[in-house]
Amino acid sequence: MWRRIAPILLTLVVVVLGITALTVRPDREAPGRTADFVVLAGVAGLRWEDVDPQTTPTLWRMAQDGSIGSLSVRSAHRPTCPVDGWLTLGAGSYAAWNGSRQVGGCPPAQVTIEQPDGIGANLPDQESVVLHNQERLPWGAVPGALSESVRCSVAVGPGAAVAAARPFGRVDRYASALPADPMDLLGSCVLSIVDLGTVAGEDKAARASAAREADARLARVLAARPPRSLVLVAGVSDTDAPSRLHVAVADGPGWERGWLTSASTGREGYLQLVDLAPTALTALGRPMPQRLFLGRPAESVGGRPADLAAAIAEPADADREAAAQRRVADGFFTLLAGAQVLLAVAVLPLLRRARRHAGPYGPEPVSPRVVAVVELLLIAAALAVPAALLADVVPWWRGEHAGVYFAGVTVLLLVAATAVVRLAPGHAGTLGPLGAVAGLTTLTVGMDVLTGARLQLNGVVGYSALEGGRYAGLGTVGLGVFTAGALLSAGWLAQRVRRSWRPPVMVAVGGAAVLVVGSPYLGADPIGAIALTAGLSVAAAISAGGWLTISRLAWATMAGLALTIGFAVLDLRRPAAERGSLGRFLAAVGDGTGGLTVHRSSTANFETLVNSPLTVLALAGALLVWFALLQPWGGLKRLFGIYPAMRAAMAGTAVAAVIGGVLAGDALDVAGAAAAVVVPMAALAALRVLDHSTDRTQPDAGRQRDEGPGGSGGGSGGDTGGGPDGDGPDDDDGPDRPAPTGAGTGTARTSDPGGGAAVAPTPPAPRSPGPAGGAQGPTAGSDVGQRAPVARSSSEVTAS
Repeated sequence: MWRRIAPILLTLVVVVLGITALTVRPDREAPGRTADFVVLAGVAGLRWEDVDPQTTPTLWRMAQDGSIGSLSVRSAHRPTCPVDGWLTLGAGSYAAWNGSRQVGGCPPAQVTIEQPDGIGANLPDQESVVLHNQERLPWGAVPGALSESVRCSVAVGPGAAVAAARPFGRVDRYASALPADPMDLLGSCVLSIVDLGTVAGEDKAARASAAREADARLARVLAARPPRSLVLVAGVSDTDAPSRLHVAVADGPGWERGWLTSASTGREGYLQLVDLAPTALTALGRPMPQRLFLGRPAESVGGRPADLAAAIAEPADADREAAAQRRVADGFFTLLAGAQVLLAVAVLPLLRRARRHAGPYGPEPVSPRVVAVVELLLIAAALAVPAALLADVVPWWRGEHAGVYFAGVTVLLLVAATAVVRLAPGHAGTLGPLGAVAGLTTLTVGMDVLTGARLQLNGVVGYSALEGGRYAGLGTVGLGVFTAGALLSAGWLAQRVRRSWRPPVMVAVGGAAVLVVGSPYLGADPIGAIALTAGLSVAAAISAGGWLTISRLAWATMAGLALTIGFAVLDLRRPAAERGSLGRFLAAVGDGTGGLTVHRSSTANFETLVNSPLTVLALAGALLVWFALLQPWGGLKRLFGIYPAMRAAMAGTAVAAVIGGVLAGDALDVAGAAAAVVVPMAALAALRVLDHSTDRTQPDAGRQRDEGPGGSGGGSGGDTGGGPDGDGPDDDDGPDRPAPTGAGTGTARTSDPGGGAAVAPTPPAPRSPGPAGGAQGPTAGSDVGQRAPVARSSSEVTAS
């Protein structure tokens, strides 16, 4: 009865856990109307390091009274040049100016502005810019969508004209420069956009001079601001490569002394450029064009330090960390991929010579010292990503040689973690290092997520706020290593219990991981949760042994589909502003714009596949597994036969990593991160299994007398015996362990791949050919230097 209802119950448990994780969201009040007028003042290139009481006194006082944050200026062009930033501001979506530009630079944009009537202005190139964004770029942005949402808008300066121009090129009211007294101009429309200038270059004196001029213009704007108005100051763009984080300040009713945030970032103190347009409309109480805006309204939250200098130091430090992360991350992953490829090549000859030969001839075994060194290197390789994540506890990015400091901190942490694994109890067992590495990996990433994912934000193995893709929760690399660590930990624990309890153990541990990944409070990754659910279902289905049959695959597929459909239905019932990525995609499919999302995802998959070092890790790991570890001499098949729960964990990791990467537009990045943990541990476990492949376990005399020569534990027992699913009559026996080592000599009990104890006669001592060729020489174990027969417990069946 239990066998029939177990798949149904486990499926229901996985689905309920997944839907619970994905649908429970923090209570958040929707921002409401707070102002009668909104003034958007932009300064291209303005960073927090440019703001101080002496150089920018007006902006300093405004930041003291208002709310502040770091602004990510992502647009449809990298880097975001000033004209792209202004265009994205007015579109509320990622946009870019058309025309050819040099890669990585920001030449002066040639924007033609005509003033035929002296009141407004006209941009003759605007229609071609709109077509370029609609037909050539994957975001479907509509430049001028912000101005189209209000009856009247004002633009001051050329950058503001680009932001305020309607899709057909008309600017309602325009002034090429800020008047000495702009009160009448700013009060003529509910929305005003002002270009305060540009702060460019890396020369500190030049930047200070430009910031001082922009601050003087801001003083005139604040002096003439209409009553009950919201003023937003933003560093709307970069001025050169690489990208940086910029200033965002909001001052007005309801925006007093807090951090700026939005639903698009989910992180206090962070805002996107595309959030400014919906913020302005929400403050004015105007409806938003949901299909046109990618951003979400900003809001002010508490928790900011009372001392403004200390508060500003946080976003300034985040900008330095994000800039250093971009320089270091590519080198780290390239080095990791190269090191793991070289280590895979070094393991191949050890695998070929790891199996002990019972006969008189065979290859010399590898030196135990060499094997020990290779094992330590495999452990270190598997722990490289968790060590790099922990390195962000130390502010390495503040030094002049940030890359060197990061390398030093990471190496020290890696040595310490490797020592912990080496000295952990049970290290000598076949699964000892694997269990320790999986546990450390899961603990490191899980604790970071539970404490706000602070190590992943702008971390080398995390995600960068400069990219504008994610600001909170689990990143791509974090998802890969956490999935691998959680499922391997589940498999390690499941292998230690009775076979009938293995699926529940897998579901319990994996279900907790699904909650961590999918909860909006924690990992905030619904696609990752769905992928992990699919992998967990596969792992639970085969954790007790046997093959992945059609019925088991069907139940695993049903669990994934049920979770996806259940979450989709609940997500679609939410208000549009509160929907997750899956709900927004399905809504876009319903209104005919889902093709843009599919196009963006496929483009992102291709670019990531071609450019990411993690692709090399994923492919190298797959090649090592397929062409070496899964070969008859590779040891992995033997490992899977003896430890079916580990086979289930590794299969589930592969399924979850591939699905999660493809659906999220990350190609093989998730799989590469998972392979960085799984493949070294699989190689180490295979080496240990092969080292004990010729061991024999001899029964004690008492048990031998009780069982008789035929024995009661052989025959059909084990994980691979019995019916088509590998469920033999001893399914409810304990873990797959051999009988205790005894002193008997007539019969040997061998450890079969299924974990059962099969009685077999002790093999005769091998003989070597004598000098005459046909004569038989001394038996093994005599004084000719051959190895004596071994009689010890087979360590590959003790899951320690």
